[in-house]
Amino acid sequence: MTAAEQQPLFYNPLEPGYVEDPFPHLAEMRATDPVHHSLIQRWILFGYDDVFRLLRDPSLSVSDENADWEGSERAALFEKVLDGRQLEASTSILNVDPPDHTRLRKLVSKAFTPRTIEELRPSIQTMVDDALDAMAAAGGGDLVAELAFPLPFDVITEMLGMPSADTERIRDWSEALVKTLDPIITEEELEASLLADANMRDHIDHVIEWKRDNPGDDLLTAMIEAEDDGDRMSPRELRDQVQLLFVAGHETTVNLIGTGVYELLRHPDQYAKLHADPTLAPAAVEELLRYTAPVQFSRRIATADISFGDKDIPSGSFVMACLASANRDVEKFGPTADQLDISRPDAGQLLSFGSGAHYCLGASLAKLEAELAIGTVAARFPKARVVDAHWNGRINLRGLDRLVLEL
Repeated sequence: MTAAEQQPLFYNPLEPGYVEDPFPHLAEMRATDPVHHSLIQRWILFGYDDVFRLLRDPSLSVSDENADWEGSERAALFEKVLDGRQLEASTSILNVDPPDHTRLRKLVSKAFTPRTIEELRPSIQTMVDDALDAMAAAGGGDLVAELAFPLPFDVITEMLGMPSADTERIRDWSEALVKTLDPIITEEELEASLLADANMRDHIDHVIEWKRDNPGDDLLTAMIEAEDDGDRMSPRELRDQVQLLFVAGHETTVNLIGTGVYELLRHPDQYAKLHADPTLAPAAVEELLRYTAPVQFSRRIATADISFGDKDIPSGSFVMACLASANRDVEKFGPTADQLDISRPDAGQLLSFGSGAHYCLGASLAKLEAELAIGTVAARFPKARVVDAHWNGRINLRGLDRLVLEL
């Protein structure tokens, strides 16, 4: 064994080429150190069974209040940037534990039913057709800028019944905010995210105030009025749920649509299969979710000592579930796990939306948007080809910020 082979293996998302293709490194980690204590003092799970167990364990927390921050470089960075200011913790269902999570999710779910989502199908199809008509007339264009980005933004704006807004400004805030979901963040990025958070909260507060005076048959009105045994969301809770819908739901769907089309065009046999049989669109979206994982990681905090494999993880530790790695685990999906197959029978067992109590509330909406967007592209443009593609540089919400196609 050489000296190089004896060196310990560390998860390194900053190595050249990682953002473009993280999967070889994830496979290496899964094979050699599937329960990994990283250089940033976070535990990372890479195998499907471990990730599945973590996500479904009700004893674990999603609240930062339960974390042991002692000696954490990230905590030190926050302390430096905040400089004595208090950071208001989010009350979104993504960041709170039961019983608050149970209560809030029940209230939000009342306004986010499968019937509500399915009723959006005609309007989403119209949005998709209008965007693709414009691209077709021009002979092509940037699919991210012209379809993948505006579609989920327009859909959630319509769902919520929000007034028209400066989409570019909200996009900038959203992009700055999601950077905090990466395991590594710079001082400049943190400062930008804190400013964006303040701007976004202020904007949503004004929108909610406007909606209280202008109620309608929409999701935001339903969320304002949602009640269970006399319980309603507080103004702060309402604002944080709306912000979650805008930021987390929007960014992930942009990535799913853009990266999904890109990967299909990189696999022309699969693209041709979808073009020949449009009814495969829902199955294709499931497989693309597995194959590309728009959200690469989810996190939990150990509230007591816990063990995975032969590793003991102390209470207070951050434990990262690598969804992207779990979705490609050959122990779960077989020897073809690294291949794109839109007819894969077990693609639905993907973990891209999480699992358990924190399973993504907007999963059905994201799937519907992607089904209509990706399915329509494949149906209409059998000879589409990639002219240029550029990755967004994010570790967690990995996706393309540009995908220029010739149609």
